[in-house]
Amino acid sequence: MRSRPQSLTLRPKAGRHLHAGPVTYAVLSLFTLVSLAPLVWTAIAASRTSTRLAQTPPPLWFGGNLFKNLERAWTEASLGDAMFNTTIVASSITVGTVLFSTIAGFAFAKLRFRLSGLLLLLTIGTMMVPPQLSVVPLYLWIADLQWTNQLQSVVLPTFVSAFGVFFMRQYLVQALPTELIEAARVDGASSLRVVWHVVFPAARPAMAVLALLTFVFSWNDFLWPIIALNQSNPTVQVALNSLGTGYIPDKAVIMAGALLGTLPLLLAFVLFGRQIVSGIMQGAVKG
Repeated sequence: MRSRPQSLTLRPKAGRHLHAGPVTYAVLSLFTLVSLAPLVWTAIAASRTSTRLAQTPPPLWFGGNLFKNLERAWTEASLGDAMFNTTIVASSITVGTVLFSTIAGFAFAKLRFRLSGLLLLLTIGTMMVPPQLSVVPLYLWIADLQWTNQLQSVVLPTFVSAFGVFFMRQYLVQALPTELIEAARVDGASSLRVVWHVVFPAARPAMAVLALLTFVFSWNDFLWPIIALNQSNPTVQVALNSLGTGYIPDKAVIMAGALLGTLPLLLAFVLFGRQIVSGIMQGAVKG
């Protein structure tokens, strides 16, 4: 009786866990340190004085002015009101983008209607238009509606994302079986019920990823809010811009304000990071 080839006998069993070697840990540690370097430097700069930051070499460890600079940044930039406004803006944009992008992505992925390919092409084509080109007509439209310096002027123009529609469409093509939709139709489910009970559960991982990306982008958006709003009703980025004004801006206070503006994003990732990573992995496997 012939023996099995050696290559077959040495093949690892299915489902066996692969263990990382020291080189893998070294590379991952290096990338982690590089990724954390800007945040750590922001915290170090926020704990120093502006005079010390101007010296050479720059400080490489924390100082004793962190809480003082944080208090100054919070007071001078009115970051309490700015964070409240930004939370409303970012949350509204996130909910609208995820909701409408999922519905539109489902329509492009599973429904058959006239000019669907052309409409999808036009939707993707809007992603290639630089946002700076739409600033002037958008501002004229907002001014005609008398929405200047109001939060809806920031929310509504970005309530639906072309990237979100394309992202959800690509996910639902693979993740949502057509047979499942047909079975729901046979059971007498309406279109709204199909979306609520079939599409949303199947798209939940991608919706979590899109929600995080949209929230981060909305929280960090600066170009349109600085045009549509002013210092009396700012978002975080508009409020932080006021810290850089003056004859000699205090760089330590600016860094402290930037650190305060980043903390909510870090908190969101700590709370929902596991669900987000799980959604990314599920999307990668189904893709």
